[in-house]
Amino acid sequence: MVSNATQEVFILGLTRTGKAFRPSDWAERLAGVMSPFRPGGPQPGSHLRYSPWCIPSSLDGIKCVIVNRELRDAEPMAWDFCINFARDNNLQVREGAGQGRPIA
Repeated sequence: MVSNATQEVFILGLTRTGKAFRPSDWAERLAGVMSPFRPGGPQPGSHLRYSPWCIPSSLDGIKCVIVNRELRDAEPMAWDFCINFARDNNLQVREGAGQGRPIA
């Protein structure tokens, strides 16, 4: 469960057993699916840019997706989709801005 005080969640491209998650572009795919979810809602061309609430990145050299809590507040089902994606694929999830504290 993600703490209510958490501002960001990092979905890492590592399974709980430490194996790299495949395909290698999973972070870009997940962030791409979330592109319509943004402040002010979908806008023309918003599918061409990542949402500021769901951004592919890396943490300590590991691909990840940073999911901002504002997504949870604005679009709870989109937030649940991201969290369930991590859970369903047995991915490591960490909370906080770079704190690296495991939560799932």
